[in-house]
Amino acid sequence: MCTGKCSRCIAVTLYPLAVISIICNIVLFFPGGDIKYAKDGHITEEVKYMGGLVGGGIMVLIPALYIHLTGQKGCCGNRCGMFLSIAFAAVGVAGALYSFTVAVLGLQNGPLCKVFVVWKMPFKNSDYNYLTDDTRWRVCTEPENIVQFNIGLFGTLLATSCLQVILCAIQMINGLFGCLCGTCSNKGPL
Repeated sequence: MCTGKCSRCIAVTLYPLAVISIICNIVLFFPGGDIKYAKDGHITEEVKYMGGLVGGGIMVLIPALYIHLTGQKGCCGNRCGMFLSIAFAAVGVAGALYSFTVAVLGLQNGPLCKVFVVWKMPFKNSDYNYLTDDTRWRVCTEPENIVQFNIGLFGTLLATSCLQVILCAIQMINGLFGCLCGTCSNKGPL
């Protein structure tokens, strides 16, 4: 496969991953599908870091657009364009790593929830792993099913950011080959 086609494949794969990251981060602002928790400030701190929206979303989507253009025939599909795709892919790696870090923190610290009458993060800095012991999830009385909600969405952000890092790293290698060897688009007979 030539470097231009590889760039297009990587970009087309990055688009849905960026959209999934953005959607997950937006949904995390509304536990239980209710806006009252966001209005009252009762959402997990890691949601406010917007790792999925900024990191896995915008910081991956913009490089994906450029990488896609690099794979097209015409002015961008040249050695200089492939060189610039390395820099854009590096921005994508940085954004995906930010999303990954925020997702890990979100999973490690657990959700902000109501325990009896007090809002707190009952699983933060605890001696046990709440992720593997679902019997302790009952301490969170409000929002309903907040632990499953956070685990599902932060887990999705974790998975998408891992894929984004891998794809952007592959594009950095692909861009290097494209820069050194050309994009092999319609070179004609040798």
